[in-house]
Amino acid sequence: MIDKNQLMTSLEFLIAWLGKLPLLPIFLLFSAIGLAMGIFIAVNPVSAIEMQRKFYEKINWRIEPISISKEIRNTRIMGWFLVAILLAVLMLVLTNKSTFL
Repeated sequence: MIDKNQLMTSLEFLIAWLGKLPLLPIFLLFSAIGLAMGIFIAVNPVSAIEMQRKFYEKINWRIEPISISKEIRNTRIMGWFLVAILLAVLMLVLTNKSTFL
């Protein structure tokens, strides 16, 4: 069993270590991953829908869209929206680099 004092010391150490990490590379990494996902969803919405279906089947749920054409259109729009939001975040981060260093 872990002592409460030992646990707090470990958590404080972790928080102090995380506080020293530079934020710019973290923002750039997550933005790049999100951009890749957004482009994948926008360009290939059918694959994204199928991946979602397979995931839900693994957790014992079955999902079926009422209208597949609307689902593909909405998924494509969602992908481009994700790309636009992440480009805006990237522009904000790159124009204010001193804040994130």
